[in-house]
Amino acid sequence: MSTFSFTIPAADVDAIKNTSGASAIEITVDRGFSRSVSQDVLVAKFGDGYEQRVVSGLNPKKETISVAFNNRSAADIALISAYLDRQAGLKFNMTVTDTFGTGSDAGKLVTSTIKVTCSEYSISYPQPDIHSLTATFDRVYEP
Repeated sequence: MSTFSFTIPAADVDAIKNTSGASAIEITVDRGFSRSVSQDVLVAKFGDGYEQRVVSGLNPKKETISVAFNNRSAADIALISAYLDRQAGLKFNMTVTDTFGTGSDAGKLVTSTIKVTCSEYSISYPQPDIHSLTATFDRVYEP
């Protein structure tokens, strides 16, 4: 089964909670997330329906990942949203376990790390102490 997660570094946990000595926290997204992929292709159209196509740029693959963190404690959702606010416009690492390996790892799930930004999120408040957060992550290709 595919899993997606990201880690909030200890320094960020300390800054958000105004504490010291906290440890890093791994946040795993809920099941049912979606991943949308589109390819950036340049198309030149000529007469009689003839077309030429070529991929645009070094990384033409655009990925958007819609994730949810449902029915979690208010404190957990507050921590996640504060981290996403701190990372506004900045990339962070997301661990992805869903790629089938090749060679000696053929047929096995492989874990990889991608860089993402969070372009938007929303919070719902179904109960006073239980909240949910949905977010959109965009994959970026940066060092």
